[in-house]
Amino acid sequence: MTNLLVKSVKTLLPINLSSFFELSEMSEEQFYDFCKTNPDLRIERNAGGEIIVMPPAFSDAGNRNGRVFGQLYIWSEADGTGEAFDSSSGFTLSNSATRSPDAAWISSNRWNRLKPEEQASFAPIAPDFIVELRSSSDTLTNLQEKMAEYAANDVRLGLLIDRKNRQVHIYRPEQRPKILDNPELVNCEPEMPLFELKMAKIW
Repeated sequence: MTNLLVKSVKTLLPINLSSFFELSEMSEEQFYDFCKTNPDLRIERNAGGEIIVMPPAFSDAGNRNGRVFGQLYIWSEADGTGEAFDSSSGFTLSNSATRSPDAAWISSNRWNRLKPEEQASFAPIAPDFIVELRSSSDTLTNLQEKMAEYAANDVRLGLLIDRKNRQVHIYRPEQRPKILDNPELVNCEPEMPLFELKMAKIW
């Protein structure tokens, strides 16, 4: 059975389930249609098939997300070897989870192997690089579990930015996370040549 997990919100959050209430488990196509039916929601699905509905980003968190993505986009355009994605982009990992990191980057040679219809959906690909920015509604434990999932599903480099504790957790496959305390810069080499994330305006 498909479970619907709604993160705590303080306002009414209408969810249109009219076309799906008889389903025991959503297929990928049905999940895609569900997301299109509810365009105002931020929706993910975990490896167990549970659908996770998150509130829209709070204004300050959205501003910080924009600063992260802005730096990534500028680097990506100058580097020219891949594509940058913002927080509205969903990707289907090899464990069948659909995740939407706050920022992501994929090398062009991997992205261009996908069919146009795959690129236009929740692309069946793990980004090479992702960033998750902890908001006031996120628990650190849940984000750490999500980061471990990314690393186990072919994400080469992941950054968990914990503004509350002014830490950056760095994840790579088959390695223990490395934690930086209050860094001014986060060097993303060798996966992202010459890319350094400046933290001053993200904190």
